[in-house]
Amino acid sequence: MKSEALLTEKDAAKYLCVSRVTLARSRCYGKPEGPPYVRLGRTIRYLVDDLQRFVETRRVGESA
Repeated sequence: MKSEALLTEKDAAKYLCVSRVTLARSRCYGKPEGPPYVRLGRTIRYLVDDLQRFVETRRVGESA
């Protein structure tokens, strides 16, 4: 497994341009489906590659 930095919930929310509340709700309720995350005890972290894949799978249409 390659070494990759983990983002905090705050940084992941900023990366996705959503609020921390939106990320928390997606984890708790699964609606809307949120990005994969890592739980370390009570700490939540996000991998940048997972966030990028999450964005790419929600892309609508194609750019010219």
